[in-house]
Amino acid sequence: MNITPKDWRKLGLSLALCLGFCLAGAALVLLSLDRHKQARAQQASAQTQRNQALGKLKQVSEEESEIKLKSALYSNLAARGMVGEEQRLEWVELLRSIKDNRRLLDIQYEFAPQQPLGNSPGAWGFYASTMKLQLQLLHEEDLLNVLADLRNTAKALVLVRSCEVSRQPRMVAEPTALHPNLQAQCTLDWVTLRGPAPR
Repeated sequence: MNITPKDWRKLGLSLALCLGFCLAGAALVLLSLDRHKQARAQQASAQTQRNQALGKLKQVSEEESEIKLKSALYSNLAARGMVGEEQRLEWVELLRSIKDNRRLLDIQYEFAPQQPLGNSPGAWGFYASTMKLQLQLLHEEDLLNVLADLRNTAKALVLVRSCEVSRQPRMVAEPTALHPNLQAQCTLDWVTLRGPAPR
């Protein structure tokens, strides 16, 4: 079969239309690929922003929990009178009261100057006053009761660093008088929380 020039004219129009459609199709494919690429980039950007927002939300939530925990701790310490300057006069009165209430034979104490406990200057921090305590006791329970009273009622956190208990020699001069059977020597830290000095 031979193709005549008349056939080529008919075919030319169809071929031109076919070529036009192919070019248009290729342009549409390229355009859709470009739009798809842009959509993927926008999705990645939106995902990054979402992850950053979730990270900030998590950080804020953690900071809020930490603030609530510290606030509760501060309220607890403040309710016990452990916040602010140390209350040595009240501590002395407390020791005198414990001696009278527990009917102790003798109690001697000496406070050392207050020292910071690893605080950075200008920040809230804990401070400790070390106390040497000497007690004349009838029995061991007296010592345990004194330490429990201090922990429960002192306007400070009372930490026992050491205690040594020794027997006292028996006294036979007055059989009716009470004589100490034990002597205790303890080292205690009275810890308080103090804020930065006002400017």
